[in-house]
Amino acid sequence: MLLRMSSLFLRTLRDDPADAEVPSHKLLVRAGYVRRIAPGVYSWLPLGKMVLENVTRIVREEMDRMGGQEVLFPALLPREYYEATGRWTEYGDTLFRLKDRKGADYLLGPTHEEMFTDMVKGEYASYKDYPVTLYQIQTKYRDEARPRAGILRGREFVMKDSYSFDLDDEGLKHSYERHRETYIKIFDRLGIGYKICFATSGAMGGSASEEFLAPAVTGEDTFVACHHCGYAANAEAVTTPAPAAITGERPAQRVLDTPGTPTIESLVTYVNEHHGLNVTAAETLKNIVVKVTKPGSDKPETLIVGVPGDREVDFKRLEASLAPGEPAIFEAEDFARHPGLVRGYIGPQVLKGLGIRYLVDPRVVDGTAWVTGANEPGKHAVDVVAGRDFVADGTIEAAEVRTGDACPVCGSALSIDRGIEIGHIFQLGRKYADAAKLDALGPDGKPIRVTMGSYGVGVSRAVAVIVEQGHDELGLVWPREVAPVDVHLVGTGKDGQIEAATRLAEELEARGLRVLVDDRAGVSPGVKFKDAELLGMPTILIVGRGLAQGVAELRDRVTGVKEEIPIAEAVDRVVAACRA
Repeated sequence: MLLRMSSLFLRTLRDDPADAEVPSHKLLVRAGYVRRIAPGVYSWLPLGKMVLENVTRIVREEMDRMGGQEVLFPALLPREYYEATGRWTEYGDTLFRLKDRKGADYLLGPTHEEMFTDMVKGEYASYKDYPVTLYQIQTKYRDEARPRAGILRGREFVMKDSYSFDLDDEGLKHSYERHRETYIKIFDRLGIGYKICFATSGAMGGSASEEFLAPAVTGEDTFVACHHCGYAANAEAVTTPAPAAITGERPAQRVLDTPGTPTIESLVTYVNEHHGLNVTAAETLKNIVVKVTKPGSDKPETLIVGVPGDREVDFKRLEASLAPGEPAIFEAEDFARHPGLVRGYIGPQVLKGLGIRYLVDPRVVDGTAWVTGANEPGKHAVDVVAGRDFVADGTIEAAEVRTGDACPVCGSALSIDRGIEIGHIFQLGRKYADAAKLDALGPDGKPIRVTMGSYGVGVSRAVAVIVEQGHDELGLVWPREVAPVDVHLVGTGKDGQIEAATRLAEELEARGLRVLVDDRAGVSPGVKFKDAELLGMPTILIVGRGLAQGVAELRDRVTGVKEEIPIAEAVDRVVAACRA
């Protein structure tokens, strides 16, 4: 393949787009790889389409090597399949819903578990047909409330989703491990750094779940890692080690006057200064009221969550713990309808009598004593003992996770980093098979309910992640296997340099390389150099004023190394560099 800048459909920009916040968004637009059509919707220009196709090829090759078989579903899907599993409701406003001219409900597919399950049910009947793994590389649609960061979080994106179908749980575990190994190969080939983290399943359902997160300062996901034992988890999936229960006599609870102390900070200051105590925020119990709406219900449940006062509630962790229910913060009008809840002074002592469910942080174990609300304006109670003065209805992972928190596996200190989700694997189990009544007839003539796994890779997102992890102040820096071309030749000046660069480009193409040559006449060398650096091809060959001395400049865009080489050796040297 030989591309010529003089005819390539490409326009580079010198300035960042006004709405761009992250490097991948800025650089992919400036370099002419993508263009915005609408919020969260982008077109792929020729060079961008080449990168996308290269990522797609790598994903497809590894999936085929694993034994997956590729299919393709439509993006426009009828409501009934998603109604059967409850996800027509569970997905909420995230679904793109529409009606046809006859009034029938459709959606644009956000994911295709239901469709794969129905396909297998329609084609397979016997236990002899299993196991099987099917996959597709398909455009997905999700009506993101706040599409941002270019193609990192869009409303339309390309995804590889695969599904394994097995006869038993052992088979599912084997399929899961095979996908896990395949994902490692995919991301290694893409040149993406990643961390495999325990994760929550969310609306997907199922049991075991892991995310492949690419560390990046611009990442929306927070993950923790233990450098002692190797444990890693998305912050939403981190489990808090519960301390041992405390036994023995504890002082009776006391109610203290604490006027003007609706916050933890003001409470600690007041009781220490006015009541002679020596408590810290970690010894207070903060009680947050939320309303939780479950799928299919328009009447939210009132729920109170108790966490140590030195920690904030992480709403993403709260959402993950309550899924598929959707929590929302109690507003003033909600408190007006619940006069038993005194805003700023809520304590757990009365919640049983009010019929309100109460979930606590795992650190709130029996025998622990807390300073918390006394359910009266301007009053708090001290020595409120869990298991004696109140009994929670269960525990919940909702408190923020911090650097230095204990690893749930070995107890060592955890570190916290930011990352971008690039892959997610689930052991779905039988949720979708149950909904579709997907059975295989066993050797004894009895039906066996099939068990499933679901596995996704963000194909278009991977393009942006490669840029997030692999750019510099000059522009893009593509790994060789995903770059649009292997080598970018730049011909400068008017003394035969463009012609010489074009001849070298033709020779390199004949040797099997993908080549881009800047053969534009009337464009200054400075502009050509800046474009070459911005476009980010892994190897750059410059044919400039050194041509008169029989030399060219060879640049490695990844390492930044530059060297002069004889023109006579240029083709062999470039081929060797590209195939190293």
